[in-house]
Amino acid sequence: MSVRRRLTTATGAVLLTLAVAGCSGLGRSAVGTIKYETERDLLVSVTSPSVKGCHRLAPSGVTKVENNSLNDIVMYRTRNCSGGNSIYVPSNTGNRIAPDTLPWRSYSVVH
Repeated sequence: MSVRRRLTTATGAVLLTLAVAGCSGLGRSAVGTIKYETERDLLVSVTSPSVKGCHRLAPSGVTKVENNSLNDIVMYRTRNCSGGNSIYVPSNTGNRIAPDTLPWRSYSVVH
């Protein structure tokens, strides 16, 4: 293999690596879906939510969640992803609130 061809291949590999790394940092999202059920029995599915920030849920609250994404999530009882009594929901699992407890009102993606 000629020196020029090796240099071209190496340069292409470096540029491809930089392009992939640069794109993943801008609009990173949790690949997959997060499905939840509200207290009013409404089913909602969110596809590839952002890994940044706090995600508010239905105002009536959520009683059941299925995390079918590649990232773990944390569910909160408050609208701003704060306070105690949160629950960790690993990737490809789900959870349901215990009877007579407050519903979840927000979540954040672990990244």
